[in-house]
Amino acid sequence: MKLILASQSPRRKQLLEQLGLSFIISTSGVEEMMAAGRDPEQLVKELALAKAKDVAAKFSSGVVIGADTLVVLGDEPLGKPSTQYEAREMLQRLSGRMHRVVTGVAVVAVPAQRMMTECVTTKVKFRELSSRNIEAYLATGEYIDKAGSYAIQGIGALLVEGIDGCYFNVVGLPLVKLAEMLQKVGIQVLGEKKSDQRGVTGLSPNH
Repeated sequence: MKLILASQSPRRKQLLEQLGLSFIISTSGVEEMMAAGRDPEQLVKELALAKAKDVAAKFSSGVVIGADTLVVLGDEPLGKPSTQYEAREMLQRLSGRMHRVVTGVAVVAVPAQRMMTECVTTKVKFRELSSRNIEAYLATGEYIDKAGSYAIQGIGALLVEGIDGCYFNVVGLPLVKLAEMLQKVGIQVLGEKKSDQRGVTGLSPNH
């Protein structure tokens, strides 16, 4: 059974491919935003669900996956940098410190409109970074379009001292939790028994 991934992120596409499932991509029009004072865990779940619902409205049946990731330093969420200056500032602040990576995941099954959301948190400790380290990393351009201004699956791995939790969550999609969620709407992952198939009848666009 095919899925719909409501994301244009190449990282999420690659991660979902690792589950061995067939899927298509349909980009959501929902804008990512950060609201001061909002609980990051709740915010990423709301954004993930908004993305999934936006894409689900385009189809008469299927299962849509939405996701949103934030880096949280202390109580402050760090999104994607809009400039190299912003990226430099983020990396300087993350240097030598522990932060959290929170990813909200939403699964929407249509036409029954069954919806579920989850949030997964991974702790990441950065090593002490020199100005030279930071400038060299910025020169790679890898920070662009990355929450927290780094990519742990790339050369950004050299910035990290260690992690506590799901590695795939830091990349952008917690695969174990996602597999559990898909199981609940009847999508078989790794030979597991299908638990519920209500509202999942295949994939066909409204138009």
